[in-house]
Amino acid sequence: MPSTQLSRRSLAEELTGKELEILRLLAAGHTVKSIAAELDRSESSINERLRDARRKTGVGSRRELARLLNAQKIWHKKTDLSSQGPAADTFEQPQPTGFAWSKRTIIMIASLPLAAAGLIFAAATSTQPGDATQATQAETSSQSPLSGIWSLDVNRIPENERPRRVTMTFSVSPDRKWTTHVEIVGPDGSTLQADSTAALDGVPVPVTGNIPSIDTVSLRQPEPGTLVMTLAKEGSPVSTRVYTVAKDRQSMTETIIWAGDGIPQLPTTYFNRIG
Repeated sequence: MPSTQLSRRSLAEELTGKELEILRLLAAGHTVKSIAAELDRSESSINERLRDARRKTGVGSRRELARLLNAQKIWHKKTDLSSQGPAADTFEQPQPTGFAWSKRTIIMIASLPLAAAGLIFAAATSTQPGDATQATQAETSSQSPLSGIWSLDVNRIPENERPRRVTMTFSVSPDRKWTTHVEIVGPDGSTLQADSTAALDGVPVPVTGNIPSIDTVSLRQPEPGTLVMTLAKEGSPVSTRVYTVAKDRQSMTETIIWAGDGIPQLPTTYFNRIG
């Protein structure tokens, strides 16, 4: 079985306590620089341990590896570097019914521009399926601004985390079902793919392919140029992604909200239309 198909617990067993501690901090939103400062180590030392962790597990991205481990709270007694108490107490298992919102998270969201905050709030709180009326109003034509092939602008990704290529394809059928195809080519040339077909009703549907961190997806569309995609694994939310197309329909942003109770980092990636 390829290393990318290992279970999360098997992944953890491949790693040392120091590697797990660094990945724990990475999953919490730290950068290599802040991890180095936190652990009183050089940035090159942190990068070397992250490279070793990726090599051992076969996971192409350090952040993907950190998320895989964090998804099942794999921070156990092997993590021996934390100066802030047991690492296992830092994270909580994602709740299967939706996202947890702390007071700090709400304050952070409130500081965002109104339009962006509204989309993110809708993305994180839309857990009730079956709103066919909303879907019909939002998507008035099979020629959605989102339809087509999009390529990630990898030059905006830190070089040490940069994949070779990421493409997303959206297509809408006459019965308003959305088919999504994702292909990720890692730095080592390995390929991950995911495919799904879903209505815009928030009902989870299976994801096929070989991306180990997700197995279902649900879709909503608050407006024609925006798509809200919620990804889950074994019934627990992993992330919600808000895709927004520019007016010229040639570029698209992806805002990511990771499941959990901490302040969301809300990373944004950028796509360009190629088809």
